[in-house]
Amino acid sequence: MRKDEPNAVNSSFDSHPHPTATTATATAAATTVEFSSRVSDAQSATDSAESTHSASPRLQFFIQMISGGKTRVIQAYPHDAVKSLHERIQLVTGIPVHEQRLIYGGKQLQWERSLAECSIENDAGLQLVGRMRSTEHPHAWQVIDEMVSVVCRLCRGEAVPAAANFIKTRMTDFLSTTPKEEEQLAAGHLQIFMSSSAPAALVMLYMSMEKGNKDCADSAIRHFLNISRNSLPKSHHNYCAPIVLEFCKLLRRAGDEDPLYLSCRSTFGMMLESIGPSMKNVRGGGAIVMEEIFPFISEMASRLRRDLGLSMETPGTAGPLSSDVRDFTAFVLPLRTMIMVLVSFEGLIPVTFVEGEGYKHPVLAQELEFLYLIFIDLLNRMDECLRRMDGNLIVKQKGEGEVVYWGWSQYLAILKELHGISKIYQGAEEQFWTVLRLSKTALCALIIKYAKRVDDHQWLLERKDVTDFESRRHLAMMMFPEAKEDYEELHEMLIDRSQLLAESFEYIQRAESESLHAGLFMEFKNEEATGPGVLREWFFLVCQAIFNPENDLFVACPNDRRRFYPNPTSRVDPMHLEYFSFSGRVIALALMHKVQVGIVFDRVFFLQLAGKYISLEDIRDAEPCFYNNCKQILDMDSDLIDSDALRRTFVREVEDSGSREVVELCPGGQSKVVNSQNREEYVRLLIEHRFVTSISDQVSQFAQGFGDILSNSKLQKFFFQSLELEDLDWMLNGSETAI
Repeated sequence: MRKDEPNAVNSSFDSHPHPTATTATATAAATTVEFSSRVSDAQSATDSAESTHSASPRLQFFIQMISGGKTRVIQAYPHDAVKSLHERIQLVTGIPVHEQRLIYGGKQLQWERSLAECSIENDAGLQLVGRMRSTEHPHAWQVIDEMVSVVCRLCRGEAVPAAANFIKTRMTDFLSTTPKEEEQLAAGHLQIFMSSSAPAALVMLYMSMEKGNKDCADSAIRHFLNISRNSLPKSHHNYCAPIVLEFCKLLRRAGDEDPLYLSCRSTFGMMLESIGPSMKNVRGGGAIVMEEIFPFISEMASRLRRDLGLSMETPGTAGPLSSDVRDFTAFVLPLRTMIMVLVSFEGLIPVTFVEGEGYKHPVLAQELEFLYLIFIDLLNRMDECLRRMDGNLIVKQKGEGEVVYWGWSQYLAILKELHGISKIYQGAEEQFWTVLRLSKTALCALIIKYAKRVDDHQWLLERKDVTDFESRRHLAMMMFPEAKEDYEELHEMLIDRSQLLAESFEYIQRAESESLHAGLFMEFKNEEATGPGVLREWFFLVCQAIFNPENDLFVACPNDRRRFYPNPTSRVDPMHLEYFSFSGRVIALALMHKVQVGIVFDRVFFLQLAGKYISLEDIRDAEPCFYNNCKQILDMDSDLIDSDALRRTFVREVEDSGSREVVELCPGGQSKVVNSQNREEYVRLLIEHRFVTSISDQVSQFAQGFGDILSNSKLQKFFFQSLELEDLDWMLNGSETAI
C-alpha cells in the first residue's frame, strides 16, 4: 500500500503486452499468466502480527491466465526471492517450478534474485509462461476467470458497461452448473471459486475507492450468498461453507458492524446448522477446522455481553439483537455437538479439565476450555440482568411506575443456549438452574411476555421449580394451534340437544384432526344463539355426558366426585376405545379454547398420561379401600405375614361382565405365596395391574385423541409432564373452590 493511501485499496494496475505462448500437449496447454502486484487490505488481516516484515509493504499478485482466462492471487514481500514465488505458484496452480518462467519488462527473472533487486514495484505487470494441467471443470474455470477478470478491470478503474449484471450472470452460471448428485464432483467444482481467488477479488472490489465498486461487489457477494443458501442442495453447504468463511475472514477487516460482513456471518452460521454433526470439524479433519470459528464465537459472545449490560442500564435500549443471538447459537452448535458426542462416551467433563488444573483432555482441551469460559462469562452477565430485572418488577408491583426494557426480548434465547452448554460440564447445569431459581419472578415474566409459539421451550419445563402456574400454563398452551377467528376456517357443528353425545361424537371423532386445529363454530338446532357463549355451554354439556359414570367410560373418585379416571370395565361398549379417543379430542379442544369444563383428572390418570410411575400414595383418592388394603399388607407384622395369615398368592381377582377371573401378576404367580420378603413387590404388581395394565388401552386412545389436537402429536406426553396436576385442575375447572 502506498504511504499516501493508508486506508485505501490501491486499484490501479500497469498493463504490459502479453507474450504469445507456443507450447502445447494433449494434456496441457501453454499458458501466459499476467501478475499485477498490489497491497490488499482484504488478505492482510494478520500482517500486523508479522513483525519481521513490518518495514516492508506486502504485495498482492493477481495471476490472470491469458489463454485460459484463469486468475490467481499471490502475496509477497519485496525482499522475497523470485524462486519462492515460483514455489507458491506451483502450490496454487499445479504448474511445476521447472516449467515456469517469470517475465518482467521483456526479461526473464532469475530465481536467486529478490523482487526488490528486480525493481518490482507496486502495480507492476509480470508475465508467467508455463504449462497448465487439464481440469475436470473447464467451463467452470472459464466462467469464474471471466468474472474475476472483470473485477480486476474495475479495481484498475476501468469502465466496464453493465459490470454488476455481468458478474452476477457469471456467478449464476457457475453455481447453477454445480453437479447436484455426485458430491465429489460438486466439491471440485466449488473449490474452483476459492482456487481462483474470487473471494479475495470481490472483497478487494468492495473495499475499492473507485466510485460504484463497493455497490457492485456488495450486490455480487449477496447474490452468491443467496444462491448458495437457497438454490444449492443442503448437502453442498459443506463445500460452500469454506467459501463463505473466506468472505467472513476478509470482510472482518471492514469492521464487525459492516452490513455485508454480518450477512456473510449469518449465512455461514446457517450453513453450519445445516451441515450439523456430519461436518468434519475436528482439528485437521475437514475443510473447516474448529479453531476457525473460535474468533466468531468470541466476537459474538463479547457483543452479547456488551448489549446485555446496556439492556440493564437504559430503558428503551434494544439490547442484544436477535440476529446476534441466532448467529451465536449457530456457531456454537457444531462445537457443542462435537463435545456432546465425546460426553456421551466419557460422561460429564470435570471443570478441572478446563481450568488449567491437572489433567487436560487429550483431544478437545482447547475447545472445552474455550466454551466453558464463554459459558461462565455469559451466565454471570445473565445473572446480573435477571437480578436487575427482578428489582424493576418489584418496583412495578409496588405501583411505583412501570419501566419498559426492550432489551429483555432476547434473554430467553440466550438462556436456552447456555442451558445446552451446561449439559457438558460437571455441576454446570445445577449452576445454571440455581441462577434461574434465584430470579424466578424475572424468568416467569420473560416467559409470559416473550415466549413465542414458534420457539422450542421444552428446556424451560424440565425444572418446574423455576416456573409458576401462569408461566407453565403459557408454555403448555403454546403446544396447541392458535385458534382462528375467521368463521370460514372454523369446523362447524349443528347439534341436537337430545342427541348431544352421539352427534358430537360424529362431528369431532369423524373429522380430520387438521380441520379441528382452526377451532370450532357451534350451533344448537332450532336455536338462534351462536358465539363463544354457546361454544362454552356445549363443552360443559358434552364433558358432563362423557364423564357421566352411567356411560361406563370413566369412574369418579369416591372422595371427590369431580375427579375421574378410565373405567377398567368400559369394554361393555364395543365402541369404548373410539369414545376414549373422542374424549381426548374434546378435552384438548376445551383447553385450546380456554374453556373450563367443570371436571378434573385423578392423579393416577394424570400420571399415566405423563408416562410416570404410579406409587401407593398416588392411588389414595382413586380407590381408598384398595389403598388401605395395600397399606395394611405393607404395615403388617413380619412374623404374622410369614405365618401365611394372609393366605395370598401373586394373583388378582378381576370382575368382568358379571364373571370373576383370576389373573396372575407374574409368571407362576398362582403358586408364589406373599411373605415379608416379597410383599412390596406384590403391592407394586397389584397397583400396576389395577391402575396401569387394566386401563392401558383406554389411556392410550385418550392420549392419541388429545395428541390429534396439539400442533405436534408427539408432544402429548410432554404436555402433561410439563404441568403439575394442580395446574391442570385450574385449567379445566378454575379456582373458585378448593380441590
